[in-house]
Amino acid sequence: MTKIAVLGTGVVGDTIGSKLIELGHQVMMGSRTTENEKAQAFLAKHNGNAKTGTFADAAAFGEIIFNCTSGGGSLDALQLAGENNLKDKILVDLANPLDFSQGMPPSLSFVNTNSLGEEIQRAFPQVKVVKTLNTLWCGLMVNPGMIHGGDHNIFVCGNDAAAKETVKDILLSFGWIDKNILDLGDITKARGTEMYLPLWLSIYGSTNNGAFNIKIVS
Repeated sequence: MTKIAVLGTGVVGDTIGSKLIELGHQVMMGSRTTENEKAQAFLAKHNGNAKTGTFADAAAFGEIIFNCTSGGGSLDALQLAGENNLKDKILVDLANPLDFSQGMPPSLSFVNTNSLGEEIQRAFPQVKVVKTLNTLWCGLMVNPGMIHGGDHNIFVCGNDAAAKETVKDILLSFGWIDKNILDLGDITKARGTEMYLPLWLSIYGSTNNGAFNIKIVS
């Protein structure tokens, strides 16, 4: 199995990390400090089957890195992780550039001609950034069968074809159906998936239910 770093200690990082451990991967959760309370709770929950450390510790450990930090802090977190620790590795970017500075609902920090995925790729040109799983609630990320028999779509985009195939294999292990994993193209396509978030938030606000997703019908 694979050594995987999960950067971020929130509910997304916990959900992704827990699923990866369940699947037999070695997981290290990274945070700003080694004493992060949520990271320690994650460690305790998994009875020694997880590791914790700083962002740099986790990035050095992982063969694949999941960015589960909040979008507003992702670039800073990845700088702390260290370019040398990230170099030539796959970075699975789940974050959205949500700006809460004006309250709710949040706006987007990048829109139309840019995206967080692209910003990360520019900042770390030797990293293989793959954007995925940012268009749905974390419970569905790792358990798509929760709704509609798992028959709904997830999107991937990135500049490295081989990296996308590796990430696709992880998605399949999470329970996604092969025909429903839609490769949108290069990392610029992260603009569209990130710009979906205002609609996602509106639907969530109207239904008070996060367990929904897109299915492409043609």
